[in-house]
Amino acid sequence: MAPVKLTLQIITQESHLLTDIVDSVTAPTVMGEITILPHHISLFTRLDAGEVRYTKAGKEIDYVVSGGFMEVSGGNTVTILADSAIHADEINIAKAEAAKQRAESLLKEKTSQRDLLLAEADLRRAMMEIKVAKKRRRN
Repeated sequence: MAPVKLTLQIITQESHLLTDIVDSVTAPTVMGEITILPHHISLFTRLDAGEVRYTKAGKEIDYVVSGGFMEVSGGNTVTILADSAIHADEINIAKAEAAKQRAESLLKEKTSQRDLLLAEADLRRAMMEIKVAKKRRRN
């Protein structure tokens, strides 16, 4: 009898990035990191900005998400609706560093509350992309 797997979907506003059969999914929820295994109870939770990792055939694959939602349904289907997401191999460290510097300079300016919140979100996303890309390249 074949082992039970999860069906993982990662979807953003722009595109359907991924549908794959995987062993486990680890995601950053607003309450902390959570790992989903087959036969997990149904769940709907808000995602925080961070790293989504999934394993497939013993290999770990990473995405960076900037928030969104995750639904676990039927015990074996995981759907991630991300505000934005990027595969670790597609991260351009130079672009992420430039985005980080832009966000840091915006935070130093006296701007509106909305602009400050957007700059903080951009800074978190850029820092997470840099962290994941450097980790990925070390491995």
